Amino acid sequence: MTDDTAAILDDLLCRWHQWQESKLHTGRGFGTRSLVCGEYRVSRQYDLENGALDAAVDGTTMQAVDFAVTEMRDPWRAALYANARALVTGALVWSSPRLPQDRIEREAIVVSARAMLVRQLVNAGVM
Repeated sequence: MTDDTAAILDDLLCRWHQWQESKLHTGRGFGTRSLVCGEYRVSRQYDLENGALDAAVDGTTMQAVDFAVTEMRDPWRAALYANARALVTGALVWSSPRLPQDRIEREAIVVSARAMLVRQLVNAGVM
C-alpha cells in the first residue's frame, strides 16, 4: 500500500484554487443572484445524469478546504495560496511578499503548512 497523501493534497489544492477563482465575478451590471430567491435550489433527486450531486459534493469539499486554509495564520496561509497557484499553473515562480526570500526557509514553511492542512482535512473528514 502506498501513501498518496501528497498527491491527494495536490489535487485538492488545485481544485480549490480553480473553485476559488470561479467565485470571483468583477464587472458592471446586475448581480448573479436574486436578492429575493438567491438561496433557492431546484431539487436534485432526478439530476444524477447531469452531475448535480457530484457538483454538490465537490462544492462542500471545496468549502471545507477553503475554511481550513483561510483559518490559518500567515505565513502558512500565504504559502498555501502560492503553492496552490504553482500547482495549477505548473510553474514554481509564484511567491508572496509575506513569505521569506530565502528559498530554504520558504520551502520549510510550505512543507509545514501542507502538513497542518492535511491534519485539519483529516480531522474534518475530507481526506
